[in-house]
Amino acid sequence: MSVYKTFFSRLMLDYVAGLLVTVLSIGGILAFTLMDKQLDYPRSEYTWLYIVMLLSVTLMSFLEWEIFRRQIKPVRMAFYQKIESFPTMQTIYLRTHRLPALTVKRILGSHSLGLAVPALTLTMLLKSTGKLSIPVYDIAMTLLGAALVTGMHALIVFFLTSHYIRPVLQELHIRSLYLFGRELNLGGKVLITIKRKLRWSFFLIGAFPLLLYSLFMQFRLEDWNIDHYTYWKWAGIVLLIGLSFAFGGSRLLTREIEEPIQHLFERMAEVKNGHLRTDAGDLFSDEFSRLVSGFNHMLRGIRIQSARNDQLVESYFATLAAALDARDPYTAGHSLRVAEYAVQIGILARLPKHTIDQLRKTALLHDIGKMGIRDAVLLKEGRLTEEEWVQIKAHPVLGEAILKQIEPADEMAAFLPGVRSHHERYDGTGYPDGLKGEEIPLFGRIIAVADAFDAMTSDRPYRKGLDVNTAIAILEKGQGTQWDPYFVSLFTEAFHERKSL
Repeated sequence: MSVYKTFFSRLMLDYVAGLLVTVLSIGGILAFTLMDKQLDYPRSEYTWLYIVMLLSVTLMSFLEWEIFRRQIKPVRMAFYQKIESFPTMQTIYLRTHRLPALTVKRILGSHSLGLAVPALTLTMLLKSTGKLSIPVYDIAMTLLGAALVTGMHALIVFFLTSHYIRPVLQELHIRSLYLFGRELNLGGKVLITIKRKLRWSFFLIGAFPLLLYSLFMQFRLEDWNIDHYTYWKWAGIVLLIGLSFAFGGSRLLTREIEEPIQHLFERMAEVKNGHLRTDAGDLFSDEFSRLVSGFNHMLRGIRIQSARNDQLVESYFATLAAALDARDPYTAGHSLRVAEYAVQIGILARLPKHTIDQLRKTALLHDIGKMGIRDAVLLKEGRLTEEEWVQIKAHPVLGEAILKQIEPADEMAAFLPGVRSHHERYDGTGYPDGLKGEEIPLFGRIIAVADAFDAMTSDRPYRKGLDVNTAIAILEKGQGTQWDPYFVSLFTEAFHERKSL
C-alpha cells in the first residue's frame, strides 16, 4: 500500500507543479508582452484577459484531472481491490508500463483542448465584440510560448513517470506471484522505442532555449530604443529559464538510459558470483525490455543446466560413498548415516543452507581415504598391529590427497578440511595434526560427533552395536575432551527432547 501512496503523491506533486508552471508561464509571457511594451490599454481589457486566462486554466485543470484519474484507476484497483484473475493483473501491469506515454498525451491534450483552444476562441470572440484591442499577433506569441513550456513540461514528466512506475511494477510482480504463482512480463514487447524517445528529447532539449529566445527577440524587435542593460537583463532571464529546462531534461534523459544498464549490470554481477535465482526486473518498456527478456531466458537456461550439474555432483558423491561402504558389509550405509547426523547438527546450529550442503557432501566423503588402505588391514576382524593401526590412521590424509586430484580444485576446496580433520580430538590428542579446540575446522568438529555416534551404534564383526542411550551417554561424557561440547550438546539435547515426546 505504501508503494502506491508514494507513487500517487509523486504524480500529484508533478500535476500541481505542472499547473503552476503553466499559469506562471502564460501570465509571465502575457505580462512581458503587454506591460513591457508600455502600451496604454484600458483596465477593462486586462480584466477580460484575466477572466479568459482563469476560465481556460480552470477548464484545463478539470480536463487534466479527469484524464489523470482515469489513467491511474487500474493501478489503484490493483492495490485497493481484490484481483480475481491473472489476465486482469497482466492488463494492469501493461497499463502501468504505458503510463509515461499516456501522461504525455494527457498534458498535450488538456493544454491544447482545455487551454489553447478555449483561450484563443474567447479572445477572438471578445475582439469581435470590441471588448479587446490587443493585437492577434501578441496573443499568438503568448500561446506559442505556452506551447513551448508545455512541450518541455511533457518531456520532463514523461521521464519522471518512467522512474516513478518502477517500484509499482516490482510490487505488482510480487503480488502476481503471491496471488497466482505466475510472473508478469512484457515478453520483450517494445511499447516505445529508444529511437523515438531520443529523437524527441534531443529536439526539445536543443530547440527549447533557441525557440524561447527567438520568441523573446520577436517582442524586442518592435522596440529598438531599449538600452543594452534592459535588453540583456531580459535576455539573461529567458536564457536562464531555457537552459534550466534543457539541463533538467538532459539529466532525466541520462537517468532513463543509465538505470536499465545499471540494473542489468547488477544482475550480471550476481550471476557471476553464483547467484542464479534473481531475474532482471521487467521494468522497461523500450528495447531494454527485449534485453531483459533475453537475459532472463538465458538465466533460466543456466539454472536448468546448473540443476543438472548439481544432480550429477550429488550422484557422484553418493556413488563414491556407496562404493566405499560396499567394501565392508558391516559398515554399509555408514557414510550416508554420518551425513544425515551431520546435517541434523548443522541445522540445530543454524548454519546457512549453502554451508549445510557443503557439510553433507563432506560427511559423505569423510572416509574416502580408506579406499587407499588394503582389505587385509581395513577388513581385519582381530586386533590390529601397531603398523596396521598407523595405516588406518592415515586415511584422513589419504582422503584429502584423493580429493585434491579432483577438478575443478576450487570446487573441492571446501571439503578438504573436514575430511582431513574428522579424527581430531577437542583436547588436542587426535590425528593427523593434533589440532585443539576451535583450531579444528568446523566440519571436522561436527563430523567427529556424527561419525562417533554411528560407529558406536553400528554392529561390527567383533562386537554388537551399543544401544542409542549408551552412545548418547558416552558422547556427553566425552564433550570437551574428545568432541566439541557445543555440537555434542546440540545433538544430545535434541535426542532427549525427541525421547520425551
